[in-house]
Amino acid sequence: MAAVTDFEVRTADGGTASLSDHRGKVLLIVNTASKCGFTPQYEGLEQLHRDYAERGFEVLGFPCNQFGAQEPGDAAEIANFCSLTYDVTFPVFAKVDVNGPQADPLFEQLKKDAPGLLGSKAIKWNFTKFLVNREGEVIDRYAPTTKPEDIRKDIEKLL
Repeated sequence: MAAVTDFEVRTADGGTASLSDHRGKVLLIVNTASKCGFTPQYEGLEQLHRDYAERGFEVLGFPCNQFGAQEPGDAAEIANFCSLTYDVTFPVFAKVDVNGPQADPLFEQLKKDAPGLLGSKAIKWNFTKFLVNREGEVIDRYAPTTKPEDIRKDIEKLL
């Protein structure tokens, strides 16, 4: 099993970043969208990020346009929206595919390590969340309907 922190991802500015920079932290990795019914979860995600950052927790956002074309903007538009609307300070990376032949390798690993209901691999919608421990192991997968504040107890156990 590959550790999540072994992956490289694209940054919003077109570069690459190594998730090894987040090694030793508890992570919540989320596929996000700006025009989704779940978009207000940005507020809760940011609150978790701020509440637990000093204890070694980080939210990592990955915009995705695969569900209802709810993330149509480019990187600058997405960053502007996140900053101005929800005062997001956690990292928001480049737009990714989470399903299909062009799925980002990170999300292929997340889906493999934490399948959905009845063992399904596909991500069903925006704001699917994956909780990762300090060793880079995927601990749990949460449905889009799971509010960020409902994950607090699980985060605290890992901190």
